[in-house]
Amino acid sequence: MEFQIGSQWIGKNHKPFIIAEMSGNHNQSLERALAIVEAAAAAGADALKLQTYTADTMTLDIHEGDFFIEDPNNLWQGNSLYNLYSEAYTPWEWHKPIFDRATELGMLAFSTPFDETAVDFLESLNVPAYKIASFENTDIQLIRKVAATGKPLIISTGMASIAELDESVCAAREAGCRDLVLLKCTSTYPATPENTNILTIPHMEQLFGSMVGMSDHTMGVGVSVASIALGAVVIEKHFTLKRSDGGVDASFSLEPQEMESLVIETERAWQALGRVSYGPTEREQPSLKHRRSLYISQNLRKGDVLTRDNIKAIRPGLGLPTKYLDEMIGRVVSRDVSKGTPLTWEVI
Repeated sequence: MEFQIGSQWIGKNHKPFIIAEMSGNHNQSLERALAIVEAAAAAGADALKLQTYTADTMTLDIHEGDFFIEDPNNLWQGNSLYNLYSEAYTPWEWHKPIFDRATELGMLAFSTPFDETAVDFLESLNVPAYKIASFENTDIQLIRKVAATGKPLIISTGMASIAELDESVCAAREAGCRDLVLLKCTSTYPATPENTNILTIPHMEQLFGSMVGMSDHTMGVGVSVASIALGAVVIEKHFTLKRSDGGVDASFSLEPQEMESLVIETERAWQALGRVSYGPTEREQPSLKHRRSLYISQNLRKGDVLTRDNIKAIRPGLGLPTKYLDEMIGRVVSRDVSKGTPLTWEVI
């Protein structure tokens, strides 16, 4: 399985596809948003992703009851949903300059739409792919709308049961989606490694016959690197210039140096997968001479008997393998041999 998003190949035969998620980390500054694009490109990310919504397309302008975040463990506790989305949203008029800057820097750019009007808007910008967020992965109407564009679709799977994912995947495919990636995701912010369960990645791949990646909300890059070893082909990480600058998602976002590390280390993990292989590789062949083998450790005359005092298992590996040590004891040498001579069948 493999397909292209723009000029980038997605699949196990290609290096991991790294997405830098800007989200609301622009802090309502277009200048900062463009700086984030530039930093993501410099760090080696393959794509820059936005979120396309307004407060009014996300929720109602109500600031109490169901629409107020009271959970003390929630990163955004004390905010109403409407105020949170008003702070975090990316103005739609910013999308084109952000996408254009990414393109100039050789990076793909696309977005997560949160309603059908956002899909229509993003289609007017000719985005190369779409992402469905975890909280919308049961919004079948939205998934059908996106899938009908025929463009590659990436779906985060946070919180979704197998049955819910089956409905979403079937809806996407029935509506025209041919190229699909499911992202293992834990919808807590930040997520903890012990609550991430990346062993789900190969299971999800087998269950849905789809490529799988990771939308990683943990701190650092370790979980993402481990995900590559389990078959992830896409890694999405929130990205900011500096966490201390604040912002709705800043606390669990990577900084530029960390994003660069993610790009490097996930590619190393992918390169290391290789294939099932035993025995020396071509590059290991010269190292075989550094194995232990049997050597004459004293000067001997023709007819002398080999003992544990005059043969040793030492490096380098140019003599007989050490497994023959016991068999050599009591044999006689066929010629004069000097100390440091590799013990071979011709010597006895």
